[in-house]
Amino acid sequence: MTEIPVTTLDNGVRVLTDTMPGVESVSLGVWVRAGARFEDGGVNGVAHLLEHMMFKGTARRSAVDIAEAIENVGGHINAYTAREITAYYAKVLKGDAALAVDVIADIVRNSVFDEVELGRERSVVLQEIGQAHDTPDDVVFDLFQGVAFPDQPLGRPVLGLPEVVGKMPRDAVVGFHADHYRGGSMVLAAAGNITHDALCALAEEHLADIPAGTPGGADPAIYAGGERLEARELEQIHFVMGFQGAPVGSDDYYALSVLSNLFGGGMSSRLFQEIRERRGLVYSIDTFLSAFSDNGVFVIYAGTGPDLIDEFVPALCGEIARLAETLDDSEIARARTQLKSNLLMAMESTGARSERAGQQMLLYDRIVPAGELVEKIDRVSPEMLADVARRTFSSAPSLATVGPASDIASVDSIRSRLAA
Repeated sequence: MTEIPVTTLDNGVRVLTDTMPGVESVSLGVWVRAGARFEDGGVNGVAHLLEHMMFKGTARRSAVDIAEAIENVGGHINAYTAREITAYYAKVLKGDAALAVDVIADIVRNSVFDEVELGRERSVVLQEIGQAHDTPDDVVFDLFQGVAFPDQPLGRPVLGLPEVVGKMPRDAVVGFHADHYRGGSMVLAAAGNITHDALCALAEEHLADIPAGTPGGADPAIYAGGERLEARELEQIHFVMGFQGAPVGSDDYYALSVLSNLFGGGMSSRLFQEIRERRGLVYSIDTFLSAFSDNGVFVIYAGTGPDLIDEFVPALCGEIARLAETLDDSEIARARTQLKSNLLMAMESTGARSERAGQQMLLYDRIVPAGELVEKIDRVSPEMLADVARRTFSSAPSLATVGPASDIASVDSIRSRLAA
């Protein structure tokens, strides 16, 4: 891959272009460092509600106009709110890139936040919250996040609490936009059949009048640990346990990425083979990293039956306790290969490449070449894996479950098992 050029406008907006001349499309968007962890507790959910409101009309376009502008040329447009980043993105044919930049810049700059539309969108988001509440594997992760990072923005649900969202005033939405949607916190990234000069010209035309400035950072993420068990009449217990992880991009992050893949990252992983295949204690089990700019968690998820939980928890703890001392060269090599393959296969997608560029610029303040990532993965040694496993699993566990009430082991008993 060639180096991705970066140009910074006078107001601080950064413009990145991953040119792919052999394709017929362009994926592009605006990534903003304005996710849920930048909210005050009294307006939990405002970042997500604001994302919804961006599509409800601007000074130039109605909500229908916004959707039709992209779909009339065969493209698609969407957005998401995460804990650190909110993104607005589209994919179009190469000849329609100027239109896509125009539409996305219009909603980011010129949304009117109509009071009537806000009332409707509050109702839509409340339905979304209700739908998530009816989905236990969504609920359990929100509970886990609150246990891992209690009493801080990173531990609050991205969708917000219904009692807060239902009363969210227009001033809160407008104020969050004014405070956080500024040049220094925004990136325009594109991947596909477009040149950097062409994208920069579009950025100057449509984004140069974004207010300058870089909003203040979020409160530090302080990992705590604990437990939250929610009883529900379900057929399965949804079980999430985690430990303190590492910030995105740190040396430990790459070691934990390999460890996670090895331990629970696929059908050949230890947990899948031992807990699901050999013992039949779960239907699904996997591990993953949830990494942020200044902290992270190593997470294990499983869905198991109420009659199996008493056997499952000791079995899981046993696998965790022996991991650092039983690492095998062949499984380490397999985990490295899987991570590298996933990374390189994603480079065939314009959408994945534009998102990678936008997110990395906000989180790393630079684009990390794929070759550098491959080298970091290759440098993870068995000794590094054993060390990071010992340190990770000696941290305070965080436990969240949703399902039938049962004698699920407490965090204290799990800590005792892991220390044995």
